Amino acid sequence: MRDMIDKSKLGYRKHVLEEFEFANGKILQDVEVEYTTRGTPKYDENGNVTNAIIYCHRFNENCLSIGNLHQLIGPESELADFNYFYISITSLGYPESCSPSTTNLKTDFPKYTIKDRVDFKRKFLADAFNITKVLGIIGAGIGGYEAYTWGCEYPDEMEFLLIGNSAYKTSNYRYIISKCIESVILSSDNYMDGSYDKNITKILSSVNLLIYSQYLSRKAFQNFSQEEIDILMDTFIDDGMSRDIYDLKYRNDAVLNYDVEDKLSNIKAKTWITSTKDDVYYSPEFDAYPLKDKIENIKITLFDAEDFVYKDDYSMFADQFREFLEEFKK
Repeated sequence: MRDMIDKSKLGYRKHVLEEFEFANGKILQDVEVEYTTRGTPKYDENGNVTNAIIYCHRFNENCLSIGNLHQLIGPESELADFNYFYISITSLGYPESCSPSTTNLKTDFPKYTIKDRVDFKRKFLADAFNITKVLGIIGAGIGGYEAYTWGCEYPDEMEFLLIGNSAYKTSNYRYIISKCIESVILSSDNYMDGSYDKNITKILSSVNLLIYSQYLSRKAFQNFSQEEIDILMDTFIDDGMSRDIYDLKYRNDAVLNYDVEDKLSNIKAKTWITSTKDDVYYSPEFDAYPLKDKIENIKITLFDAEDFVYKDDYSMFADQFREFLEEFKK
């Protein structure tokens, strides 16, 4: 059903890289990248884009999820006077870009890391826009993993990082969740032979239930009735069922050994870490506060989940976002 949608009307664009080399040395040819943009680029006297902000999406999203920030980045937004050029790129390993399913390589697809995902986006930016340095990077969830990695590995390529509800390493708790996902997927005898059947469908349903259990804050879950939770879970599972199990497995593998803690001191960019106070998956205690001693130019802000993350009113955040961006306004 997804393939029947005219993606261009939704804002998708497509670019093809002649090749992409993974950190393990494997190379793929004619690599597709799907992306979308918002705003208008500005150029310096040498023709370089000066106002590019890169958005890195969450675990189960794609480039169009930047639309969730419409109140912050749209032409009628509270920050409309800040003219930036937002570029949102569907990450390596996702079906909208190059992935195990879209290449039909399945288990033969090269193993990739979070750094590979960053290099994928860097190569795309250089190839499609001649951009080798951006103004800033915004990352949420696993997109924050990319932002941290980008700042650690290539500290001179951005002026700011804005990271929400994310982490700089896979904690033991998150490792257990990812190992559970891995175990459920590998429990199918059909996984290795590449055949989809009812068993695979049931596994996808179970995996999405496990992911959803980590999706909201404790307070947000508590505020729903069980009937409302059933509806929300069913919707989440239905959305997740359109995803491919091989894409999901590779994506999960990429986070198992993710850890940039020893490289955080490399970050030069002004960094703003935002988090919700009672998030189930990302804890301020372990994922935000320790950063005070690890990144030099850092700001940490905690929000109440029910007042910020799960409502469409971004006014609490917009004022602070405006203040943060004022330094970088071109």
